[in-house]
Amino acid sequence: MAEDFGPLQQTDGAAPTFPQDTYLSVEDVQRQLRRSRASVYRYANTDPDLLNPPFNPSKLNPEVRSDRDAPLTFHLREVRRFAQDVLGLAPTLEVHLAAETATNSLLREILAELQQIRHHLQKDDEGQ
Repeated sequence: MAEDFGPLQQTDGAAPTFPQDTYLSVEDVQRQLRRSRASVYRYANTDPDLLNPPFNPSKLNPEVRSDRDAPLTFHLREVRRFAQDVLGLAPTLEVHLAAETATNSLLREILAELQQIRHHLQKDDEGQ
């Protein structure tokens, strides 16, 4: 584990993802904490009788779910809190962005075109 638990880091050179936007799957938590999948489930605050049990400071608390079949997801800050407070670890959590897909590329082009249209419309409004 890294010595510093500091801010979220990315190794791909992309703009940083802010912790408030980051949710981790069980597999992501497993990789970050370097624990087995079974350990992550043991750490998780789940109850067979309750869909969303109350916050437990000694457990890894998942995000609220609306359905029992919904996968467990964990907020980055919660994983960080659990690692520090309960496990006594100080890891630096990293988020690796997925490779660029054709959909992402197309959406980026659409956004650029919409921004150009907006700029053009604002320019016309200023000229009147």
